[in-house]
Amino acid sequence: MPENLHTTDAVVIGAGPVGLFTVFSCGMVKIRCHVVDSLETLGGQLTTLYPEKPIFDIPGHPRILAADLIARLAEQAAPFQPVFHMGQCVERLERHESGSFWLITNTGTHFECPVVILAAGAGVFTPNRPPLAGLDAFEGTSVFYHIRRREDFQGKRVMISGGGDSALDWALSLIDVAARVMVVHRRSRFRAAPSTVARLHQQVQAGALDLVAPYQLHGVEGSRGRLSAVIVAALDGTTRRLDADVLLPFFGLTQDPGPIAKWGVALEHNHVLIDPATSMTNIAGIFAVGDIATCPGKLKLILTGFAEATRAARAAHSFVHPRTALHFEHSTTAGVPT
Repeated sequence: MPENLHTTDAVVIGAGPVGLFTVFSCGMVKIRCHVVDSLETLGGQLTTLYPEKPIFDIPGHPRILAADLIARLAEQAAPFQPVFHMGQCVERLERHESGSFWLITNTGTHFECPVVILAAGAGVFTPNRPPLAGLDAFEGTSVFYHIRRREDFQGKRVMISGGGDSALDWALSLIDVAARVMVVHRRSRFRAAPSTVARLHQQVQAGALDLVAPYQLHGVEGSRGRLSAVIVAALDGTTRRLDADVLLPFFGLTQDPGPIAKWGVALEHNHVLIDPATSMTNIAGIFAVGDIATCPGKLKLILTGFAEATRAARAAHSFVHPRTALHFEHSTTAGVPT
């Protein structure tokens, strides 16, 4: 028996917003949770990529920053005393002869439990890097693939490359912080939401930011990790040199389910297939919630993940407490531990 073995009711893989709400939902039906996440801090993509971006579709919050939402979800889960194992990745999952699942992380932590809930978001994700010579010399000092704090770009000349929602959202957000914001895109049309594109063009017309299109990244200049300029090229091969202190290439993320792909759960385009009525996978006792999960008609929204977490917790009750009937109760009746 391993010394670092944890026996619990459920292991939740992923400590993003849906993973945290899963802890709360499980707690409401008396399921104790341990949570494993490869990141060092709670919040998943919201903390890593978008901590200062506002979210507008959380009920009861007309506007809430991503980091604040994570703080509220952690507070909501806290009464159920979840145990967090951060900076670890579950590498092995197998069914023990007793019927329970055994999980082992890359640091050697072992778990035994009757229920596993996959809340791994997009799985293992890496940014798509532009193929520019010498770019790696500036990464982490002048070239960034995500933003943690807007204030880091105070007074900087910022170039954003990309045509999706993330690129345009951050361009609009940084107008009030940066000395200058430039948006480079290889086409005149954008993939972002029409309302966001309209706001972008309004700011361009007002002179608040520069639109450099149709152009694409061609090269970088600078020394000792500090960027001084970015070279962009038009479709006909002509180039322009634009002074810049920071380059933010927002070309999306490459998604990989990671070790989950080896555990026998049914996948569809790197997402885990679930029964929408219970959030259970093709393996009894293993559930999936949030962005990692898919089913017909699935909408990739935090709200959808919250609903999946609630269904998973109720369906998981029969695996954890097989001799106890689960009666439906509203939270106003059941209450929470104090």
